[in-house]
Amino acid sequence: MQGQIQPQTPGAQPVYVGIDVCKDHLDIHLHPLGHGLRLANDRDGVSRLKRLLARHDVARVVLEPTASYHRLVHRSLAQAGWPVAVVNPLRARLFAEVLGSRAKTDRVDAKMLAILGATLAPQATPPAPEALEELRELVHARAAATQERTALANRLTASRVAVLKAELRRLLAGLDRHIARLAREIGRRITDDPGLARRQAILTSIPGIGATVAAVLIADMSELGQLDRHACASLAGVAPLANDSGDIRGPRHIRGGRAMPRRALYWAALSAARYNPDLAAFYKRLRDNAKKPKVALTAVMRKLIILANTLLKEDRLWTPKHA
Repeated sequence: MQGQIQPQTPGAQPVYVGIDVCKDHLDIHLHPLGHGLRLANDRDGVSRLKRLLARHDVARVVLEPTASYHRLVHRSLAQAGWPVAVVNPLRARLFAEVLGSRAKTDRVDAKMLAILGATLAPQATPPAPEALEELRELVHARAAATQERTALANRLTASRVAVLKAELRRLLAGLDRHIARLAREIGRRITDDPGLARRQAILTSIPGIGATVAAVLIADMSELGQLDRHACASLAGVAPLANDSGDIRGPRHIRGGRAMPRRALYWAALSAARYNPDLAAFYKRLRDNAKKPKVALTAVMRKLIILANTLLKEDRLWTPKHA
């Protein structure tokens, strides 16, 4: 332990807790008490953390997502009734720089997260259901395997050595089987869950969105159906951001958002621009107005995610003509 926490009278003052999560340990800071400590990132460490927090009037716990290492403490604290906010690491880093903190250590990050909680009051983030977290892990594994396959295929194309080409073909064959097994498991888990199966049916009813894109949206954009049109486009990173100053109206660009859904939407937009009647006409109109191909595709991506959000909100399938 890096510090000794003195007992506090419950309700004496609100305490904001920042937790920097690593694979093996949790760095914890209590603001405004100024106390810090380090605990193991395991069930015993989380149990000790809960006993510590029970001695204080905790207003908010703030942490960053760290692969899957934050899940245990997030789920355990949320189930115990503490409000836990999971914030974007970039947002936390920019906040620290605004405060003049350029150093980056685990203890400093924990302190900045605690101060961020007190200053910005980020909204509590409920943990995702375990079934959805496992599905997300499978979807990410398939995406990683697909990227690896693309890299191997490129190496095979460039290779001129017979032995190396044979080895690469062997690796590609094994990777193809691996990807196929992951795809079957993803499909099985979605089919076995009535709620997820319904979401997949709604998403795949949209021309341009297939089972692979639908699985990415289900796993990585579980908020779809609960957002307004602007929020869902921003979350996917396809909302054009203003860049104006005085009388100057700068060009709009997309920025931020979730990378994997955005990549999936790009492939869906390529298909929708050809096979979705409404979006194909929309894409052609933009191109006829001298919009660049990627600008027009980005607009189609935005239309797709807004349409998906609307259909999930209304719990209905896509139809060519809606009443």
